[in-house]
Amino acid sequence: MTFFEQLHHIDKDITLAINSVNCPASDFVWMVFSNKYIWFVLYALVLVFLIRNLGWKKALISTVAIVLTITCCDQLGNVCKDFFQRLRPCCDLDMLGRGLRVLDPPYNKIEYGFYSAHAANAMGFAVASILAFRNDRRRNYRIYNISVIIWALLVGFSRVFVGKHYLGDICAGFAVGAAIALAISCVAGIVMKVLLREKTK
Repeated sequence: MTFFEQLHHIDKDITLAINSVNCPASDFVWMVFSNKYIWFVLYALVLVFLIRNLGWKKALISTVAIVLTITCCDQLGNVCKDFFQRLRPCCDLDMLGRGLRVLDPPYNKIEYGFYSAHAANAMGFAVASILAFRNDRRRNYRIYNISVIIWALLVGFSRVFVGKHYLGDICAGFAVGAAIALAISCVAGIVMKVLLREKTK
């Protein structure tokens, strides 16, 4: 057994252990966190506060950065899924035979899941929005920063509980989302500085 096969075996065991912790109430919670459409309200609220607290110019640049972050995370996720072709646990007969609990059934018998775009998008949004609000020096966003990171973690881990992803898919998604958000937000920060410099001249 190769190193990567051993790693995948460990990932399966940990995923099954996490997935086995459930009850009707928690199942409902994980399904809510796993539903990406519900969180459009959160995105809209963040946009409103960006405009209110940063002004329309900074808010526009920050919004573009956040949208680009989510788009890059999502599209890169599709590329990685096709490249690595790692079956989702809900499509893996071995995982199903070992008792995997599936709350969100797959559309097709063969679906790939590395990395988790849900985890990447959520963490990308969290990091990008935190960095965007840093442009407001007048307020402390500590509560928001902690809350949005916890939210992103719950969105990511919900995918393990509903049977859609291995823990490894989630961790990789978190890392990719944070990295892309940092890179794009860095560029957005440079653009803001250039615009503000021109305005003061």
